[in-house]
Amino acid sequence: MVSGSDARPRRVHDVIEPLEGRLVHLRPTTVADVAAVTAILDDPTVAEWWQTADTAADAADLVADDELALWLIVADGSPIGIVMASEETDPQYRHAGIDIAIVAGGQGRGLGTDVVRTVARWLIKARGHHRLTIDPSAANERAIRTYATVGFRPIGTLRRYERWRDGSWHDGLLMDLLADELID
Repeated sequence: MVSGSDARPRRVHDVIEPLEGRLVHLRPTTVADVAAVTAILDDPTVAEWWQTADTAADAADLVADDELALWLIVADGSPIGIVMASEETDPQYRHAGIDIAIVAGGQGRGLGTDVVRTVARWLIKARGHHRLTIDPSAANERAIRTYATVGFRPIGTLRRYERWRDGSWHDGLLMDLLADELID
């Protein structure tokens, strides 16, 4: 954090660091990771929920976005997903958000729970956030269970929240977690 009366915290992108979970290693992405991020977004179990028309362009945009902290999720020496954090820095509404995608081979092993918990802990302890949000598709039961395991609670349905490739609109579920609700 920056000190001083008018100082604002540095952007999350500027302070991203490698993080160690119990089961995963989170490594900040670089331009060299665009192909790996594209492959993750192209995984059928990710693409089902990550509705993008051009995964290569989306991957390049994510890696280049200087408002996001973007990590490559590594388990057993291989990239199995991505996780990102964003921040609202307006002091009146300050909070952070998380988004995650894990390929089929990394699902059902507790890795997603470990990733979300690790990033949540970093956002709370290192970045000083008191509240975190996440907004999975309302139909993504696996993701919702994972987030609830960490302590996120449903807040409400975001009706017709996201447009899918076929042009249809789908509901999202807004969930949040207060710092003292994080389940370790």
